Amino acid sequence: MAPYTVQRDLPVTMPDGVTLLADRYVPSGVERPPTILVRTPYGRRGPAALANGLLFVPFGFQLVVQSARGTSGSGGEFDPLGREREDGLATVEWLKRQPWFHGTFGAFGPSYLGYSAWAIAAAAGPELKAMSLQITASTFRDAAYVGGSFALESALTWTDLTHRQRRPLGMLTAPLTSRRRAVRAARSGRPLAELDVLAGGRPMRFYQDLLAGHTGENGYWDDRDFSGTVGEVTAPVTLLGGWYDVFLPWQVRDYLALRAAGHAPYLTIGPWWHTDARHGLVTVRESLAWFRAHLLGDPSGLRRDPVRVYVTGAREWRHYRDWPPPGTRQVSWHLHGGGGLGEDGPQDAPASTYRFDPARPTPALGGPTLLGSSRPVDNRPLERRPDVLVFTSPALDADLDVIGPVGADLFVRSDREHTDFVVRLCDVAPDGSSRTVCEGGLRLPAAAEKPVGTDGVRRIGVDLWPTGHRFARGHRVRVHVTSGAHPKVAANPGTGEPLATATRMVTAHQEVFHDPDRPSAIILPIVERSAEATVPAPGEEEV
Repeated sequence: MAPYTVQRDLPVTMPDGVTLLADRYVPSGVERPPTILVRTPYGRRGPAALANGLLFVPFGFQLVVQSARGTSGSGGEFDPLGREREDGLATVEWLKRQPWFHGTFGAFGPSYLGYSAWAIAAAAGPELKAMSLQITASTFRDAAYVGGSFALESALTWTDLTHRQRRPLGMLTAPLTSRRRAVRAARSGRPLAELDVLAGGRPMRFYQDLLAGHTGENGYWDDRDFSGTVGEVTAPVTLLGGWYDVFLPWQVRDYLALRAAGHAPYLTIGPWWHTDARHGLVTVRESLAWFRAHLLGDPSGLRRDPVRVYVTGAREWRHYRDWPPPGTRQVSWHLHGGGGLGEDGPQDAPASTYRFDPARPTPALGGPTLLGSSRPVDNRPLERRPDVLVFTSPALDADLDVIGPVGADLFVRSDREHTDFVVRLCDVAPDGSSRTVCEGGLRLPAAAEKPVGTDGVRRIGVDLWPTGHRFARGHRVRVHVTSGAHPKVAANPGTGEPLATATRMVTAHQEVFHDPDRPSAIILPIVERSAEATVPAPGEEEV
């Protein structure tokens, strides 16, 4: 007997009369099983079926997968991020009226699918009993404008992807070509407002909406940001992310919001990036345990500690009671004149300087990106550039475990009011290779800056991606300070002109200070080896 049966193209009518289509998978031999709801713009069948949760069905769950408005046969126009709350809640009400509805359901999905779940989570009613979400967040706003800049490569890539996937064979070909087209367009030097046409051959609404929404003045994000309702969600939530995923900082923020509201979410972070296939098996295993616990009343598959992170460099999983790990110390490693780095405090030395030219922006050799690999790469070619400051510690005489949020406290001066600062933390191996651990940036003017005096020096705080990494004995800790990460982030033209149409570019003379009155530093979360619980899962010591 087949493990399940399928009902195709179930019509679900929205309040405005538009009909959305859904497929229902029903496990054989199970009477009125609990439901897992998935809402997606990426298709219901073919290769998408596994990502949509099909593997849960043989374990006693019925699965309802609905195509978002304007995709894969559903009516209306696809408005990315714009209709997920209204359409999702109408779908939940339809679900509750079905004779085969068990009375409880869970929400599942990675990336956009997870965002769709967050859109309805606070208002779905008591029938929503569990949520398992991966590489996603309750808002994509801050991921689009990292540190106040513009995430050019990811914005252009995703717009091109969703635009092309509606063409014949688009679901198969677009993921392979969209990033390449986006990067080529981003490197053209044309104004940002023209790059959608350059990449995709025609204007693309979502890309233009993101550009227009950068200032926040047009209200674009008012009904697309659900971070403010995370604490109101009563269903148990488990989150899975990757150290190199584009959404990780805001996924961690969702976890912290749930904790602050008194909830007990689970959090798993592995050495993965957004499209890394390796997190698929972990997703299925952990989601299945979560749904069995909260929809079937069988908690036997749940781990004891809610937080589970993979420590790169140490190649081991660690379990903690909370995030950041209890007992973490925030330690300042100061940037020294002459390129040194260490805990020994600031030193009297002239400021380090460089010149940033937005017409020839500092590139990003790696780092989180939406499509393609974000595996850490060797930064030595970047470190030879004159527009990158490099600060390096002596070789470590013992392992150093850095696990938690990473930040930078910099004293800087620029001859431009409008400019960017990018900070990158690297691990330097004995062979000299310098690989990124995490990074972040800040666009000025920004709320995070604090004037220090009348000489134009500003104190800025830069949030880097959180991390879980061991700097091994004999390795060195390295910090980059620069002003570009192109094309991942759009170059700051330095003029303050509107982001979309700026054409004039001016160079910026940048200074980073090191003296006792202006002690620039990287802030590292240090975890003592003796204070942690290390519980590698069988077969997962290396991933």
